[in-house]
Amino acid sequence: MTEKFPPHIGNEKHCEILRYVYADLERIAEAASDDIVLHPADHSDPRVGVKEVLAHEQGLIAATGGTLVMDVTQIATSDHFGAVLGILRATSPETVAMPFCGLWRFENGKLVEHWENAFDAAELGRALGAAAPAGQQ
Repeated sequence: MTEKFPPHIGNEKHCEILRYVYADLERIAEAASDDIVLHPADHSDPRVGVKEVLAHEQGLIAATGGTLVMDVTQIATSDHFGAVLGILRATSPETVAMPFCGLWRFENGKLVEHWENAFDAAELGRALGAAAPAGQQ
């Protein structure tokens, strides 16, 4: 399948980094600084460091039985920030399709901070059920 990416506004390099990560969330480890901070959508404690952030993303993928897809519809970036809008989709353990907005902060071409925003984090946690990683229920 050919990857289709939406148009973007702003810093081309930062847009390419975000496209790369959203095509496969496990790529975050390649694009992030060692001390990246992730603020989960459910407002649980931040994940600090690339290993914790990668484990968080892998937990989300596992919670959906590998069916998680982030359909990106818009990307806007600057020299310091990025915003990605789209629809989070999964078919396991339940079918879910929910708008999301990922906010990112860049330093020296690396991702250093991320704020997850799901339209309804509580509903997403319910849909993922017991399979959700810690902090996502």
